Amino acid sequence: MTVCAIEPAAEHQDGAGRAGCTITADGCYAARLALAGDSLFPERWTLDGPEPYAVPLPGNQPEEPGTEVQPLSDGRVLIHRLVDGRHAFSLLYPTGPGTGELPLGTVECPEEGTRLWLLPPAPDGERAYALAVGRRSSAVWLVAGGAFGPEHLAEVPGRCSGGVWLDRAGRMLALDRETGGRTKAVVVDLERGGEMSPLLQIAAESDDRVLLADPDSGLLLIRSDAPSPGRDRLGWGVLGSTLPVRFPDCLRLADCTVTPFAIQPGQMLTPEGCAVALRIDGALGSWVGVWRPAERQVHHFPAPEGWLTGSGLWTVDGVLRLPYATRTVPCGVAGLRAPGQERQPEGLEVSPRPPVTLPDAPRSGEPPEVRGGPPLAGDLSLPGELPPLAQPVADGQLPFLVPESETHGGPGTPPAPRPVPLQQAPLGRLVTK
Repeated sequence: MTVCAIEPAAEHQDGAGRAGCTITADGCYAARLALAGDSLFPERWTLDGPEPYAVPLPGNQPEEPGTEVQPLSDGRVLIHRLVDGRHAFSLLYPTGPGTGELPLGTVECPEEGTRLWLLPPAPDGERAYALAVGRRSSAVWLVAGGAFGPEHLAEVPGRCSGGVWLDRAGRMLALDRETGGRTKAVVVDLERGGEMSPLLQIAAESDDRVLLADPDSGLLLIRSDAPSPGRDRLGWGVLGSTLPVRFPDCLRLADCTVTPFAIQPGQMLTPEGCAVALRIDGALGSWVGVWRPAERQVHHFPAPEGWLTGSGLWTVDGVLRLPYATRTVPCGVAGLRAPGQERQPEGLEVSPRPPVTLPDAPRSGEPPEVRGGPPLAGDLSLPGELPPLAQPVADGQLPFLVPESETHGGPGTPPAPRPVPLQQAPLGRLVTK
């Protein structure tokens, strides 16, 4: 019998484990697998009202640990189960005291050892996608929002991981593709039958991955071993920029895993001012970091008690919303105002009450007051100038998007950006220092 498996993407890429819940791109709904005793059941959170509240969506039997859930913008929850070697997809919705379920169909993996997981929520909130990774190629599937059940959209040579949306239309998907023992980020155009182009290639022998992207500002968070061969480092760049990717020293924390999980939206012209939320995992637990590309330090905050670790969403005005669940507050959202924003009110807002108070960002060289959490590894403030730019090798490629004048869309179709290798970018009139 064909062996199929469910493998959440975040669980094997960055070593940080999967996020505690999944949130729609607009921040209105979240979904997770909740515990009732020793049993798991789906739960939907509504986040756009005056107070968050949860609706349980239990089925006829408990869910398996590998089951995935993802909310849609209409309030329904997509569930992905492995049933008799096939990947089954259904939509769950509350029906009075019970749970309604609309089967969408199944995906069968014909190749031995193929793994399949849901991609991050689509920007429009109406569709959902999955990535099936085989030994030699990877397939992108539309599993919710299509006309006739799961639909095969694209086949990408090589083993892919990750999955980051580069635009608001849900057309341009960045994947980390492994071929020849090296991993490079590529972009897949889902409206052109999966047409693939290089997106991030810093050095010939480096592994270069895209972790997050903000479609408004073009800010990219990447992970690469190009500046330190054999050791991955976090870096940032901007789609449309002709400058190399930077790898700030302040994002290197000894004995900690740092994983970006949310970027502040709405900063159209100032990508370097976008606040980035970081999940920091150390020997004594997990906590929250906040960083901006224009700054030289990471601000550290203890996570609220019961934080659904690794999940959260920025508002346009710079409030990081962190979902949490405790015995006394089974559905809560803590609001952390980013350092540098006007503080009204101070610290952390929590809904519902009682509040959880977080301290202000630590001063240079001062550890944060983390309740039972880990100390900081060294002084995070950097003296002098910004970290030097990581220079690409002569044959390297960096992300560069230009408007596509020869778009193949119909009348009224907005122009779609396309990736252009750095060597082909119009650098003639630019002087960089």
